Amino acid sequence: MKKLWPFSAFPPRPKTISRENCMAAARDRLIIFGRYPLPGKAKTRLIPALGPVGAANLQRRLTEKTLLTAKKFAARHKTVIGCCFEGGTPQKIGRWLGSVPKLSFQQSGDLGSRMRFALFDALSEGNKRVVLLGTDIPGVNVEILEQAFAALLNHDVVLGPSTDGGYWLVGLKRPVDVFRGIDWGSPRVLAQTLVQIRKMGLAVSLLEFLWDVDTPEDLRKWRFQESGPEIFLTVVIPSLNEENSIHRAILSATDRDAEVIVADGGSIDGTVRLAESLGAHVIHCAPGRARQQNCGAAAAKGENLLFLHADTHLPEGYVTQVFETLMAQEKALGAFRFKTDFHSPFMRLVEWVTHLRSRYLKLPYGDQAVFMEKAVFERVGGFPMVPIGEDLLLVRHLIKHENVQMAMAAGSVVTSGRRWKTLGPLKTTWINLFVLMGMTMGISLKTLSRLYRRSS
Repeated sequence: MKKLWPFSAFPPRPKTISRENCMAAARDRLIIFGRYPLPGKAKTRLIPALGPVGAANLQRRLTEKTLLTAKKFAARHKTVIGCCFEGGTPQKIGRWLGSVPKLSFQQSGDLGSRMRFALFDALSEGNKRVVLLGTDIPGVNVEILEQAFAALLNHDVVLGPSTDGGYWLVGLKRPVDVFRGIDWGSPRVLAQTLVQIRKMGLAVSLLEFLWDVDTPEDLRKWRFQESGPEIFLTVVIPSLNEENSIHRAILSATDRDAEVIVADGGSIDGTVRLAESLGAHVIHCAPGRARQQNCGAAAAKGENLLFLHADTHLPEGYVTQVFETLMAQEKALGAFRFKTDFHSPFMRLVEWVTHLRSRYLKLPYGDQAVFMEKAVFERVGGFPMVPIGEDLLLVRHLIKHENVQMAMAAGSVVTSGRRWKTLGPLKTTWINLFVLMGMTMGISLKTLSRLYRRSS
């Protein structure tokens, strides 16, 4: 008997510096000055174009790109990196970025006050050159950072001017306050700062002008250069004659930050007409849940994918929960807690056991709205073309063979209890366990599929 478990349905898969410069660099500090990407609070001017989660996701990507560049520079020059954030907690930032050296949080006050405190604090610790770098400048690279630190050998201040009239970098080698009397947020920031510097008789060095990502026009430049997806999440709903239940699934998935694709397998009722009337994009393909979900994923424009059964609806604010779950470092796979609309003490026990199984054994079922990065899904070729258990096979393959980490979202999806009511909670639970054990023991998936459908 050929075993498909475990996972046979898937294919297998310097620069040197002088000793003197090393000693100087060891007393340098590079501060990443940013914010925790909280939907609704990050990149607010881009929310009309991207949505709250999309704007926060852009902030996340830009921050990660900036930190990666900073780490490359620090490794080459033995510079200490510090991260100074607005918002978040040490725990949340640690889950997102991993171990962050010299993590601190911005003080209250205007932008100038916050930058002054971060720079002066680093200088008070004995650092000889301190450079503070924003997180929304795609053009920053190692060479520009080298220029910034080199400029501080012969100048008191170094500035990285931005095309919007502000600056994306500021560096000091002693605590001089050049941040007073500035109209922060206006296009006069750079000019006013230069006037202040000259009044104090300080020597200043200007780096090249770079653009930051703050406006829709900036966003168009970012998309042109990065060619990244414009939608944060695509919800894929496989359907086959689900006229009586799919409306709740579609309505729960409708969100500014998500697109909804219904992959229909040939419905002869009103499923397609209803889905289109609710704003979902309907595609047509041959029946079979694995095939339909793969077709939906192929048509998706989102950076991430969520697979939703037609008789299941998502919790309010689900896109934000997906964002926060996938933001954790190395987490590229997630699922929601399981609930049904069949209320009984036994079903509450089933839901509790299902949560334990999902959280500790990493075995969520498909009706828990499994979600993941699209790149990860494509890397393994999507769902295996099997008659049953495609969700379990995919999840376990990702965890065991692709080293993908899984996390549970905070909320719960609610699945229709129609099957539980028809067959009875005890019988339905036994059938599900039998299928799971049969897959583990290597029983043919075709045999298990026939038994599952016959008993249902």
